[in-house]
Amino acid sequence: MQRFRSGERAVFRLLVARHQDRVFHFILRQVRQPETAAELVQETFLRIVKNADSFRAEARFSTWVFTIARNLCVDALRRQKHRNTVALDAPLRSDESDGATMLDRVKDLDPLQDDRLGDRRFSAALREALASLPSEQREVFLMRELEGLKFREIADVVGVPENTVKSRMRYALEALRQRLGVFGVD
Repeated sequence: MQRFRSGERAVFRLLVARHQDRVFHFILRQVRQPETAAELVQETFLRIVKNADSFRAEARFSTWVFTIARNLCVDALRRQKHRNTVALDAPLRSDESDGATMLDRVKDLDPLQDDRLGDRRFSAALREALASLPSEQREVFLMRELEGLKFREIADVVGVPENTVKSRMRYALEALRQRLGVFGVD
């Protein structure tokens, strides 16, 4: 980012290549619409260009990127509340109650992937369990478990004390354990 700010515009491609997929998957898990997620990723990187001078060199670039992405998600979800949307886990064909879903078509780079995720029932239960979490808990869980951010970094992104982040994570884990207990998740 320092090189970009000092005038090396070509280095921006490297920043995008390095962070684009992680940001997309983070946003997708928040807004649950691939088209919206793609638009928000573009907006995230546009804001990085527009606000390059406000980047603090002592901060991690990834923390700044996720802060921007999270804020865009919050705004998009507020707007989305008033619109009718189709769930990503709803069947693509209206005449099938258990057919393929949009989530089946989205490339899954989920680090939580293990043998149980190969089981469609577990995958559906996991998506439902994550969707049922309050947004504050879901975003903390996603940033910690899927993006690998530290609690301090999440606190910076979300703008709350680190202990609040840890508390949200604990409640998220308890809720997920309870909802996924039938699959042997503890």
